[in-house]
Amino acid sequence: MTAVPGRLTESAAVRWALTAAALVFLLCFLFVPLAAVFVQAFADGVGEYWLALVEPTALAALRLTVIAALVAVPLNTLFGVAAAWLLARFQFPGRGLLVTLIDLPFAISPVVAGLVFVLMFGAQGLLGPWLAAHGIRIVFAVPGILLATLFVTVPFVARELIPVMQEQGSEEEQAALALGASGWQMFTRVTLPNIRWALLYGVVLLNARAIGEFGAVSIVSGHIRGQTNTAPLHVEILYNEYNFAAAFAVASVLAMMALVTLAAKSFIGRRVGG
Repeated sequence: MTAVPGRLTESAAVRWALTAAALVFLLCFLFVPLAAVFVQAFADGVGEYWLALVEPTALAALRLTVIAALVAVPLNTLFGVAAAWLLARFQFPGRGLLVTLIDLPFAISPVVAGLVFVLMFGAQGLLGPWLAAHGIRIVFAVPGILLATLFVTVPFVARELIPVMQEQGSEEEQAALALGASGWQMFTRVTLPNIRWALLYGVVLLNARAIGEFGAVSIVSGHIRGQTNTAPLHVEILYNEYNFAAAFAVASVLAMMALVTLAAKSFIGRRVGG
């Protein structure tokens, strides 16, 4: 390897070796497992594959997964934009604490987060008796799943936007205000166009986590078939019951969602980098 101003160059042998190692890694740990999911999903034929997907509990699980994503994505997108704006543009007491709280879902296990919700809202939890007395059920019900999904997806948009907004600075926004723009006009015509690709990148990551979340949701769901099972939980139950074809059929839907997310992430990542 020889040093060249501004870059490093390698011999052809080194480049080929590194490329081959990367391809072998991807083949063994990504492409083969992904192919195995679809092979197993169609092991009993297309008819059985379709029946596994339209079975009522499978449809309920997929529907709840979509609902959780539809709730988490817009709410945490709004929170992420507001938090990024606040942290990138202002200095204030408690700023470090806010950054820590945003990063908290990255720092603790999702299972621990689920247990915290149980301790807070469960029947024997801190607020459980009061909630039960007022007919409100959170744990082992849909609200608990939504809360768990919201918690684990909090950081994604904010963490993508904060460095982008700090790097861009506020000069263009101040100029817009000086020229008579309102706060909303400044945001929609200056700020939002400047952060749109980073924002979309964060939203894609947020959506992927919301769809695939398992640990926290597993704790608070109660695994009630047709009611509180999301698609990942439904796959686990089917697999534990040795219903492998149905389990892989539902898993293939999640895999296709992941592939779409990966394609969107790659496209947006190139735009952000550009």
